[in-house]
Amino acid sequence: MTCAPLWRRLTAMAYDILLLVAIWLCATALLMLLSGGLLADAARPAWLKITEQLFLIATTYCFFIGFWTHGGQTLGMRAWRLQLVTTTGDPVSLAVASWRFVAALPSILAGGLGYLWALIDRERCTWHDRLTGTRVIVLPKQP
Repeated sequence: MTCAPLWRRLTAMAYDILLLVAIWLCATALLMLLSGGLLADAARPAWLKITEQLFLIATTYCFFIGFWTHGGQTLGMRAWRLQLVTTTGDPVSLAVASWRFVAALPSILAGGLGYLWALIDRERCTWHDRLTGTRVIVLPKQP
């Protein structure tokens, strides 16, 4: 099973990033409300900074896991007819989706090398595709 081309995956990711930024803005507004505006203070305590970051990571996790385990498609993936499946073509479980989320972090944090790997991989797989036994495939056009 061959993975979707990198350009198509990156385009879908661009759509998802736009949606994620909107979600992060709402999440940050909620944190501002709950902290009584303390979040905007540059001298806020370290625990509050860490809490903010963990909350945004958790929000991102819920975004991807929710979409991947319910249909295998984020909104960006849906727009570009992509779907996340296991190497056998089955839907991904919560455990596999969670592992993929964690495994994608080094792919991104290494300057995107994990994604660029798809350009030389014979099946166009990224590092996290290989590590988790998943594939992002192109769905056929609907008539």
